[in-house]
Formats: sequence, C-alpha cells, structure tokens
Amino acid sequence: MNFTLKIWRQSGPKAKGSMETYQVSDISSEMSFLEMIDVLNDQIIRDGQDPVAFDHDCREGICGMCSMYINGEAHGPGRGVTTCQLHMRSFSDGETIYIEPWRAAAFPIIKDLVTDRGAFDRIIQAGGYVSVNTSGNTQDANAMPIPKDNADDAFDAATCIGCGACVATCKNSSAMLFTSAKVSQLSLLPQGEPERERRVLRMVAQMDEEGFGNCTNTGACEVECPKGISLDNIARLNREFLRAQVTSEK
Repeated sequence: MNFTLKIWRQSGPKAKGSMETYQVSDISSEMSFLEMIDVLNDQIIRDGQDPVAFDHDCREGICGMCSMYINGEAHGPGRGVTTCQLHMRSFSDGETIYIEPWRAAAFPIIKDLVTDRGAFDRIIQAGGYVSVNTSGNTQDANAMPIPKDNADDAFDAATCIGCGACVATCKNSSAMLFTSAKVSQLSLLPQGEPERERRVLRMVAQMDEEGFGNCTNTGACEVECPKGISLDNIARLNREFLRAQVTSEK
C-alpha cells in the first residue's frame, strides 16, 4: 500500500508549525499506524533529516501516549481503539492521510505530534487519590461489601487511560469526561469516602485553572474515547460537585 502523508511539523513550543508532505510505499495492511510512522522515520533519517516526533510507549492501547489526530478524528477512523491499535487496513491504497497533534490550549505542543499533557497529571494530584491505612490494621478489600452496580461502574470509569482524546475532539476542549471518570472511580467505592467532597472540588478547580473549556453535552468525547467512557460520569461529577458545595457551606 502507498500513502501520501500530510504531517504537522513544529520544531519547538514557540516555533511556527506547518503541514509537510511525505510519501510512503510498500506498507503492509497489517502494520499498525505507529509502525507505518516508524517506516517513515527510518526513511527520513536515511535522508539525513529530522524524524517526526510522536508519543508512544506500550503500543497495546493501555498507556494512552499515542495521541494523534488522524483525518480529523482523535486516534483515527476506528472506534474503541487507540492510534497504536489502528491498522493500515483501515485506509485505502493511495489515500492521503492528515496527521496532527491534539489541539487544545491546555495541551501545548512540545514538538511535531508531541503535546504536554501535564495538565491531566495536575488534576489527578489535586484529588485523585484515597487515604490508605498503613498502620498494620489495613482491611482486606474483600471485607468491604460493595453493590455490584457500583463496582461495575467504578471499574468502567477506571478504564480511562488519560490519552486526551476527549479534550482533542471537544469543540470546547473540555476535560470533563476525563475528570469525571477519575472522580467516579473513587466516589463509587467506600475507599474513596474520606476525600469525597474535597476531591471533586479540588479536581474541578484544577481543571478550570488549567484552562480547559466547559462541557456543553455534545457527546463527541464519548464517541471518540478509545475506552468508551460514558457521559454518565459527567452527570455523576455534576451531582458530586453540587453535593460537595452544599456540604462545604454548612
């Protein structure tokens, strides 16, 4: 398979970027998208030029590092997959593919397709944790009865890998789906009770401080999320936030 690639190149955070055109040939349909980029970079290096910088790590759809905006969609045309799980058979031979980084003020570009998603880390640091008894009297987790519906919802929320596709695809660059998933996975479990009110207030405040936009319930984030995180979590976040505000005022 042969492709024409239009790739965003930007040498640094303050440099002016532009779309550059590359040709790749003899690409197997069984290659992953990142393997195709590897082939391109090998070609670029052999030509004595600077390879395309892009984030990647596990290449198994777990780490959330491989964040690329492909043909106008976060992680490309597939559903329920990250960029590293996207295969070239999803494209047509001879197709032109447009590849860009996440576009959001809270995710500044470092170089080419690499963005700084440290804002997510700071949201987690603001409240995404639980108190743990390390005195030697720690309770076994199985000793705490948890309704199955709550356990299932918490597990579903915990599958969020923090890739940022929700932010990149949202017209407002909102991080509500990410933040709500992190709040939900803890608020639904007894281990998350001690920090319940402080958690949601602090995480939402940090989210706003980072410069993310507001949620207007378009739903694009859920569609593009590779883990299918539900909008139900945003509704839960709003309830938790209102509850915490009322409680903190007493």
